[in-house]
Amino acid sequence: MNNDRSEEFDSLDVTRRYFLGRGAGVGIGAMALNALMQESTQAVSSRLGEQLPHFSPRAKRVIFLTQSGGPSQIELYDHKPGLIKLAGQKLPDSVRNGQRLSGMTKGKPQLVMPAHSEFRRRGQSGATVSDWLPHIAGVADDLCFVKSMVTDQINHAPAMTKFLTGHHLTGRPSMGSWFSYGLGSENRDLPDYLVLLSKMKRGSDQPLYDHYWGSGFLPSVYQGVKLRSAKDPVLYLNDPDGLPRHLRRGMLDGLNELNSIRYQQTGDPEIKTRIQQYEMAYRMQASVPDLTDVSDESEATFRMYGPDSRRPGSYAANCILARRLAERGVRFIQLFHPDWDHHSRLRSWCTARCRDTDQASAALIQDLKQRGMLDDTLVIWGGEFGRSVAGQGKWDSPEGGRDHHPRCFTIWMAGGGVRSGVSYGATDDYSYNAVVDPVHVRDLHATVLNLMGIEHERFSYRSQGLDFRLTGVEPARVVNDIIA
Repeated sequence: MNNDRSEEFDSLDVTRRYFLGRGAGVGIGAMALNALMQESTQAVSSRLGEQLPHFSPRAKRVIFLTQSGGPSQIELYDHKPGLIKLAGQKLPDSVRNGQRLSGMTKGKPQLVMPAHSEFRRRGQSGATVSDWLPHIAGVADDLCFVKSMVTDQINHAPAMTKFLTGHHLTGRPSMGSWFSYGLGSENRDLPDYLVLLSKMKRGSDQPLYDHYWGSGFLPSVYQGVKLRSAKDPVLYLNDPDGLPRHLRRGMLDGLNELNSIRYQQTGDPEIKTRIQQYEMAYRMQASVPDLTDVSDESEATFRMYGPDSRRPGSYAANCILARRLAERGVRFIQLFHPDWDHHSRLRSWCTARCRDTDQASAALIQDLKQRGMLDDTLVIWGGEFGRSVAGQGKWDSPEGGRDHHPRCFTIWMAGGGVRSGVSYGATDDYSYNAVVDPVHVRDLHATVLNLMGIEHERFSYRSQGLDFRLTGVEPARVVNDIIA
């Protein structure tokens, strides 16, 4: 391109694109930006030209209560009273069937350890829920327990990556990013996909990697936006002293004009992302303070969510924020609570995590229900895998724990078109293998997409010459039996 701008102008026809990209001032740049913003918030078309959603959705939004570390299904939901008689016995080879063990228990005796908790049947549904979760037990009739979940990864990072992106290697979009790309948001003043991490009372050594909510090969505008686990979830919301709002707006318009020119030159989607994110940040200066100012919440609400609900960044406080985000039309809200990794001291470690999450998780269900929002809000609770029936360490010691276990684990869902008061699938007598109606992680993804009005086999994105799907290329099924 000729560096002389006058010669460039003389050699070009004054087309609409040229006029919008170079020939106008800040006002026209803002018009171009507005067109980009409108495009980003409309329902996108797939490569086949289909508008999304494909059909009428049952759920409008998702709240994913992600329990990182692998909660023990044996202690929490999958009641196996027969294990008491088998305590201390070797796990039969016919049950294990040569399945892989992690490096922490490989080559060591696989001795059966019964549940440390007590179970009762709850509500009209008769679901079995541990005494360690008294509040979730109280809302059991609103929940759909899937007790036959299966994954194929045995270590935390690849298993969580698989659980959230559909593939154990990094570089794929997270579930929330897929929904941001496909459906956008009902609120233009907040991101489509927001992430909240629990601030633990004690330090956590469980890493939560950014790719868990990353956009992978999708444009980065679709990645999750992480709010800080602090009193001020977003920094620098206020303009500096001496900078009036109209000057900030003018500076941003000028910056967007330059970026718009560059976008017209190159077509680089990351420039479009930059423009949109600058605008989103500007709008968040007004929307976030309203979101995080919980002074309008009643005392009854704080009591319902529990004593930790006033501590910024706690799981309970994040559950309240999740409900407030859902009220504002955010499409995908994800909470992460770490430290469910019970290799030792299971009785104390697991019960501590239950105390962190039990009351607030149940309160979220009750809160959404009483506000008339549960019917179109899908709530998911679960971790990347379960725990093994074989004790790690001394099976009969309070210091004993459980190793990772991908062959079966339990999640639950509520609202959003899911049947309530249902327990789906079953495991064998050892809670080692899913033997009735196994649900692979990709089946879960297909089902969640279906509840949001998307046919998983028709929803793809082309990258490096391939058409990628959240559910991958292996067969995946929608679990219709749990859909109301």
